[in-house]
Amino acid sequence: MARLHSDACERNRDPILAVLQEVFPREGLALEIAAGTGMHAVHFAPAFPELAWQPTDYADDALVSIEAWRRDAGAPNLRAPLRLDVTADPWPVERADAIFNANMIHISPFACTHGILAGAARVLADGGPLVMYGPYKIGGEHTAPSNARFDESLRARDPSWGVRDLDEVIRLAEAAGLAYERRVSMPANNLCVIYRRRARS
Repeated sequence: MARLHSDACERNRDPILAVLQEVFPREGLALEIAAGTGMHAVHFAPAFPELAWQPTDYADDALVSIEAWRRDAGAPNLRAPLRLDVTADPWPVERADAIFNANMIHISPFACTHGILAGAARVLADGGPLVMYGPYKIGGEHTAPSNARFDESLRARDPSWGVRDLDEVIRLAEAAGLAYERRVSMPANNLCVIYRRRARS
């Protein structure tokens, strides 16, 4: 079956959507990076009918799944998926009014964290939000024992993976031209972290 399924997406999609409805614009283009199964895209796009939703991913199976979910959903503002390597420059999308990314930076090399922040700063409109969802360490410490165990399992699979420290990610974001706005506590010891593109001089 082309459509991949994620139980986690079903559980977290409504809390995430509540955050996006607070910070995303109502019009323009929203870029979803590492859209995975495509389940978030088909849930979020109808909530923003005047906002074009552009899902992307790097993996072949994810791109096939996103397209399968998109085809079945029939949301007119949900675009066909594009392949995007966050470490590349340029990206296939040159401008976006908002960016969403979930559960990517802890299951990819740290170069991908650099890449997504630098790329977001390039393509976001001034004041445009970047919302990143996932687990983080705070002040170098895990926020729950389950996150510590998760981090260990990730690093056992690939030493370049792991739960990132939020303070370090914020420093990288600020250096790239993104202003840290706030974090929102989410279910299952995750966070939504909100940045905005600083105005260009």
